[in-house]
Amino acid sequence: MRKTYDFSKAKRGAIIKTPGKTRITIMLDSDLIDFFRNQGERQGVGYQTLINKALRGAIDKSTSTSDGNSPLTVAELRRVLREELKAS
Repeated sequence: MRKTYDFSKAKRGAIIKTPGKTRITIMLDSDLIDFFRNQGERQGVGYQTLINKALRGAIDKSTSTSDGNSPLTVAELRRVLREELKAS
């Protein structure tokens, strides 16, 4: 190991960006997180993948029943997540 290192040209953040994905911070109810974590363990996939799939399904359903120009509302998102919880 060297005694000193030159970090003058270093950059903060991820070394390799994941294409098509964005890191965010979001507050979700604990019971939702627990549900998706348990489902993920049973299915052998990550819980974030399952949340992403549920959100994408909500968007697909929303755009197929509306004009496609209205944004997904919090109420609609909660409704879809509750439906997913009841389905399993």
